[in-house]
Amino acid sequence: MSWTKVLAADALSPDSREVVKVGNRNILLLNHQGRLYAVDNICPHLKISLKKGKITEDGAIVCPMHRSAFDLTTGEVKTWTPWPPVVGNVLGMISQEKPLPVFPVKVEEGSIWIDIN
Repeated sequence: MSWTKVLAADALSPDSREVVKVGNRNILLLNHQGRLYAVDNICPHLKISLKKGKITEDGAIVCPMHRSAFDLTTGEVKTWTPWPPVVGNVLGMISQEKPLPVFPVKVEEGSIWIDIN
């Protein structure tokens, strides 16, 4: 594993979120119910930020634009909201279910660390 220090641990208060840059990726850090998560900040469906996405009771983040939901621990698709067929083939192609990339996260030496490899 190749850990990268991204933030002071006390900078991410309970039930808060922060987007950090690691390499060429924007990673969304979430402190949800005392647990840290690190996920790609870009929805794999519409390529928009997930920072304002709702967190469900079963631990999924919901895209604020189209309501697809992704498990915060595994990235698996919990709910997928496809484009309607009338939108056409091009948007239909980007409508294929894709998991959300998730990354290992740890707190060590007073900092939050992420491994994006």
